[in-house]
Amino acid sequence: MRQINKAWLDGRVDDLRPKVHPDIVMVFPGFGGRSQGREAFLAGFEDFCRNAKTLEFHDRDLDVDVAGDTAVVTFRYEMVYERSGERYRSTGRDLWVLQAANNDWLAVWRTMLDIEEVAAEEDHTRA
Repeated sequence: MRQINKAWLDGRVDDLRPKVHPDIVMVFPGFGGRSQGREAFLAGFEDFCRNAKTLEFHDRDLDVDVAGDTAVVTFRYEMVYERSGERYRSTGRDLWVLQAANNDWLAVWRTMLDIEEVAAEEDHTRA
C-alpha cells in the first residue's frame, strides 16, 4: 500500500500498472457507480496528478486482514490539494482488496468511504 501511495503521490502513475489487476474494479464514493479495468483505474490517478497538486498527505490507522490469497487493506487519510487555484482538505477512508500473485500483491478492488472535502481555508477556523 505504501508503494502504491508513494507512486501516485510522486506522479509516477505508470509505476502502479504492475500492482493493479487488469480487471480491477473501482467503486465510486457512495457506491454511485463503478469502473472496471486497469486503464480506467489508472486514468483516474493520471487525471488527478495532471490537474491537481498534492500539498499534504497523511495516512493512519492502517489495517490489513489476510485470508488465504486475499487481503483487505483500509486506512484513514487526510490530504490538502490544490486544483484550479483552489485548495481543498479531503479526509476519508480508503479500502482496497488485494490478491496474492507471483510473490506480490495485486489490487483487484477499491472504494473510498466517509469522504469529507472542504475548502482548505474553511478548515483552518476549526479548533
